[in-house]
Amino acid sequence: MNAHASMARAEPAKPVLIGEHLREWRQRRHLSQLDLAVDAEISARHLSFVETGRSAPSRDMVLKLAERLDVPLRERNVLLVAAGFAPAFPQRSLEDPALKSAREAINLVLKAHEPNPALAYDRHWNLVSANRMVAPLLEGVPQRLLGQPFNILRLAFHPEGLAPRTVNLAEWAAHLLERLHRQCEATADPELLKLYQDLKSYPIPARAAPITPDNNVALPFKLRLNGEILSFISTTMVFGTPVDITLQELALETFFPADELTAERMRQMAASMK
Repeated sequence: MNAHASMARAEPAKPVLIGEHLREWRQRRHLSQLDLAVDAEISARHLSFVETGRSAPSRDMVLKLAERLDVPLRERNVLLVAAGFAPAFPQRSLEDPALKSAREAINLVLKAHEPNPALAYDRHWNLVSANRMVAPLLEGVPQRLLGQPFNILRLAFHPEGLAPRTVNLAEWAAHLLERLHRQCEATADPELLKLYQDLKSYPIPARAAPITPDNNVALPFKLRLNGEILSFISTTMVFGTPVDITLQELALETFFPADELTAERMRQMAASMK
């Protein structure tokens, strides 16, 4: 299924009944009624009755089915409301006292990753926080593109952003689009679907060939800076067992030097900032 199909399915009138919601999520996960019923340990007949509105599910059943379908917490609240129950999962600002420990953990990871760059972003790829090693890599980018919060993907694709400096732009942009496409498939989030379409409109060269393993363990991000090429590999971290919507939708991206030149330049940058 491509993103155009996802968008076509996501944009029409949204389901209002719990059965319609569940059927949509089941189909998005490419499961038959029997598959889901077996996984949730209920009868296929009962599930069919729930989807058609002939039977009303309990709160526990809604949550159980949502878990089996890997529905995001934000959308699990939608399912609960559609079934006539109160939302179960809170959404707090990161500044909320209840998230103090999570906020401290984020800051600890970002700080500990220096002298290499690391950042945190929300479900729409808007920057939430970054360590001090990110700013030097953005030197020369117009300030209007860096207004808070700025979108990381738009910055990567923008012709006045990082695109002209990205040496392997075709491969890196294709990689980012593939990641975003998987998010669109998993969440059907309208804003992500719009972002996907917007990014595809940027003048990015087509990838010449599929990514091959050759000598790299991961696709590097190659950035031209001050006449040199810095090369990074990235990893993404998420909270393992979130019960808060904000935390589930937060990701931390950490970049590691892919060669000794990059490692040395990052150490020099860090030393000059002390």
